[in-house]
Amino acid sequence: MTKTVIVSACLLGLKTRYDGGDALSAEALKELKGAIPIPVCPEVLGGLPTPRPRAEIGSGDGKDVLDGASSVIDENGGDCTALFLRGAEAVLEIARLTGAREAFLKEKSPSCGVTLISRKGADEKGLGVTTALLQKEGLETKGF
Repeated sequence: MTKTVIVSACLLGLKTRYDGGDALSAEALKELKGAIPIPVCPEVLGGLPTPRPRAEIGSGDGKDVLDGASSVIDENGGDCTALFLRGAEAVLEIARLTGAREAFLKEKSPSCGVTLISRKGADEKGLGVTTALLQKEGLETKGF
């Protein structure tokens, strides 16, 4: 049986990034050989437009957002925590519906970062909101 893999849509070349661009990853495409990619953008699924203001996790990382100890704020000062949480839940539901047990996600994203998130223009160790939820539910995650 062919495995399904949740993939950040921007890694597949879809223009879903906050700036309206993509983050096409030849490495991710190579690793997807033989799998069925399920493209997702948690931020769009949560209700945010493309393009949209850049957002970042205020303190800590995605685990702290899930625990209610931190929030996601956009560059204009808008609180978009609820939209990021809604998007993470939508991705988890898609994973359940498709049987995906693995996710290839965009590093440095407040949603999808696996080992790195971006804060104040610098890379910091940490998980994005969606990644934290997927890991909590037992999915394997890999950053690109």
